[in-house]
Amino acid sequence: MQSYLEKRDPAKNLARFYRLMVLPNLFGEWTLQREWGRIGQAGQVRSVYFPSQDEATSAFLKLEAAKRRRGYWLRPEQLELF
Repeated sequence: MQSYLEKRDPAKNLARFYRLMVLPNLFGEWTLQREWGRIGQAGQVRSVYFPSQDEATSAFLKLEAAKRRRGYWLRPEQLELF
């Protein structure tokens, strides 16, 4: 499960991205990996570990909803993947 969100405002020179991924790890846990930063540059990465996929997915959905409320949107190319 993954999502790539962008927020752009040329008037404010704003071009940001936010990537979310839910991935299994080698120890039987699930990881919510977040990456964010300026479009076209390397971003910061943070990983949070969860004991189950349901908990990781719940955190993923909450975080994605929060970013959408702040003006981030899905790229149109990503919508074709679903």
